[in-house]
Amino acid sequence: MNQPSDYTPPKIWSPDKKSGGRFESINRPVAGATHERELPVGRHPLQLYSLGTPNGVKVTVMLEELLEAGHREAEYDAWLIRIDEGEQFSSGFVAVNPNSKIPALLDRRLADNRFLGGSDYSIADIAAWPWYGALAKGQLYEAGEFLQVQEYTHVVRWADEIAQRPAVRRGRKVNRVSGNPANQLHERHDASDFETRTEDKRSASSS
Repeated sequence: MNQPSDYTPPKIWSPDKKSGGRFESINRPVAGATHERELPVGRHPLQLYSLGTPNGVKVTVMLEELLEAGHREAEYDAWLIRIDEGEQFSSGFVAVNPNSKIPALLDRRLADNRFLGGSDYSIADIAAWPWYGALAKGQLYEAGEFLQVQEYTHVVRWADEIAQRPAVRRGRKVNRVSGNPANQLHERHDASDFETRTEDKRSASSS
């Protein structure tokens, strides 16, 4: 929103590009490392690199709730990332999150687990999949090509598996107004609406 009118984002991320604008130092549309710095790693399975902004607090509250509920595998190390000093553009942070946004949670978990929470599908997958699943499949503003997400094979596998779940396929239709009419259920008031009230069915019945 603060870019020159002639600015055109590159198709694929490159660390050499500069975007300009007064917020470039903390919120650039072109991500990438600006300096070399490895991230610290603690003793727990989960490594959180974040800042106590509202987005950052989402993760720390969730992890603390899990720990209080007795889920010891949610134990984590939290490391402060000062975004006003550009620490999100270090080589170590970019390696964890190429988009250079906090919070970043290193778990690399999908390599050894079926879902984000382990072997069982959970709210963590439901919360992450609509954005990251679409990104991994190249369905989100061409961001998949920009970040070369096809290289994240475990994320792609996870995205594909969740996309095939019947409840996920139904949920994606509700309140949708774009794309294939067969995948649009503008309003849902009963389970049978998926069979009788998608936009393709409504158009056929009115013609």
